[in-house]
Amino acid sequence: MVAYNFKQQFVPLIEMGAKQQTIRSPRKRHTQPGEAMQLYTGMRTKACRKLITPDPLCISVEPLLLHDALGIKLNDHWLTRDALTRLALADGFAAWDECLRFFSTVHGLPFEGVLIKWAANRW
Repeated sequence: MVAYNFKQQFVPLIEMGAKQQTIRSPRKRHTQPGEAMQLYTGMRTKACRKLITPDPLCISVEPLLLHDALGIKLNDHWLTRDALTRLALADGFAAWDECLRFFSTVHGLPFEGVLIKWAANRW
């Protein structure tokens, strides 16, 4: 099982089910489709807490390239402006421009990583 930490700005959206995806940098091992995920905020601090119980299940992991001038390439296809807006909203941002600013500031551009989607585990 893989654990992911979220910034406080995303916590309410995750807890109410409005955010069910995350864009992440490469790492040794990401979750895989069908695998339970643990979602936290404040990891490695006294304020650490789990966001969803039971653990949600990963439904997809897709390669992603975020580029300032070109937008997002997902699974080797450049997204349309409408698709960029939908992805940004689903990821917890008010608009594509806000998403772009966040990744530019936090990670730098171009950004290469993965888009991970999950579904609530209701079993």
